[in-house]
Amino acid sequence: MSDLKGKVAVVTGASKGIGAGVARAFGAVGAAVVVNYASDKAGADKVVADIKAKGGKAIAVQGDVAKAADVEKLFATAKETFGGVDVLVNNAGVYKFHSLEDVTEDEFHRLFNINVLGTVLATREAVKYFGPKGGSVINVGSNASAEATVPTASVYSATKGAVDTLTRVLAAELGPRKIRVNIIAPGGTETEGFVAVGVKGSDLEKALVDRTALGRLGQPDDIARVAVFLASDDSAWMTGERLAATGGYR
Repeated sequence: MSDLKGKVAVVTGASKGIGAGVARAFGAVGAAVVVNYASDKAGADKVVADIKAKGGKAIAVQGDVAKAADVEKLFATAKETFGGVDVLVNNAGVYKFHSLEDVTEDEFHRLFNINVLGTVLATREAVKYFGPKGGSVINVGSNASAEATVPTASVYSATKGAVDTLTRVLAAELGPRKIRVNIIAPGGTETEGFVAVGVKGSDLEKALVDRTALGRLGQPDDIARVAVFLASDDSAWMTGERLAATGGYR
């Protein structure tokens, strides 16, 4: 596995699911990890404890990525604790499936504020802290933006399409500053949220698995391994890329 010794990584939305998996994986290969969470302090503390139990370094920092003041505090705390920032994983996100008729203004703005604005604010702040060697920004997207067309996921899919575009544009904009920006697009992944919204055990889960070449749902660790690669110098010649981590979903 790639080496992240000496690097400091901020992972947003890391109290559970893919974010927690990424944070643990980063800690296991030597990164000091800032575990961001919005409301699940117990979950974030558990991730920090898991990292420390294996000899790693980590802290939990509360903050809403859709609020500039919270994002500023998140990165200031990272620098104060670990001396700087080298990697940002924009994982914080929400999703809700509903028919077009049930879309509300509040729900639309909630999804776009967290999934898209949150990505912009966190990346904008990270750029201030990356050193002369640059840094790595890893966005967590979804195959719902391209490979998978999921009825009732119009707004969520649109947010992830926006993050796809942000990735390409920011890679071009930030490349001269040695800052790489890539995106991972997971397929169906078994997380707490996956269970909470009722996909687990549903016809949708069966359809996802049936169309996945490897014949199962993804797990957070499957996505975390890709994130470790993108955070490391092993991917130093990659930017603006979209890596579909779907188990061969077609």
